[in-house]
Amino acid sequence: MKAQAMRTLTVSLTPQQAARIQSAIDSGGYASNSEIVREALRLWEQREEVRLLELEQLKRAYDQGKASGEGEDVDPVVFLNGLKADRSARG
Repeated sequence: MKAQAMRTLTVSLTPQQAARIQSAIDSGGYASNSEIVREALRLWEQREEVRLLELEQLKRAYDQGKASGEGEDVDPVVFLNGLKADRSARG
């Protein structure tokens, strides 16, 4: 596999962030600043992917709800009392 050319970027960090990165390198957890930033970006990409999947799932659930027909009014007190009674009946 051919190595991709790396691009250099300038990133501004707070003193606490810079110290945390240096500490991770000094402790041997990471070899370089770049390694830490690349891992952080991989984690961010994963989080974004999960967020998009969750959003799609919510959109599908919304569409299914809309397609299921007209809703009905529910008295919250009566509804909660019914749930409590069901739970008590199951033990």
